[in-house]
Amino acid sequence: MILPVYAYGQPVLRKIAVDIDKDYEGLEKLLADMWETMYHAQGVGLAAPQIGKAIRIFLVDTIQMEKEDEEGEKKEKTGIKRAFINAHKIEEGGEPWSYEEGCLSIPDIRGEVSRPAQIKLRYMDENFVEHEEVFTGVNARVIQHEYDHIDGILFTEHLKPLKRRLVRRKLENIKKGKVSADYRMKFVR
Repeated sequence: MILPVYAYGQPVLRKIAVDIDKDYEGLEKLLADMWETMYHAQGVGLAAPQIGKAIRIFLVDTIQMEKEDEEGEKKEKTGIKRAFINAHKIEEGGEPWSYEEGCLSIPDIRGEVSRPAQIKLRYMDENFVEHEEVFTGVNARVIQHEYDHIDGILFTEHLKPLKRRLVRRKLENIKKGKVSADYRMKFVR
């Protein structure tokens, strides 16, 4: 089932999400609904707070970002597709690099965000098997963006001060529901 994406201004987007246990009711369906919602909205990541749940779950699919070479062949496959449950950052490192980011909860706003080149996480997969892993490049960036969501942080907080001022009015309009998206959204009422 495609769920509405919670828009900028929704209080759940500012909450620090909590861990869940393997008996969390409806987890399998929740994950399936999150995947369906993410793909319907053409996203590469989605965190539970974005669908109104303050729990430590996010999804990432960077495989769809992989480019083809001149012959139409996919280059070396480095993308990932997985669910992260109860993720906790162990460390970040590497040379920070900038990349233009956007967010399903903040449609029509994009901006350059500088993030460290790698992140080390401890997390559970959908079968509640624990993993500790280092991610780099685009995978690290998407993970860091989604991880921020479960810590109540939005990518706009990482924008340079001038850019933040320039998007302030657009953010207020999103909060009021004055935005168009190709997917269902839930606004503050």
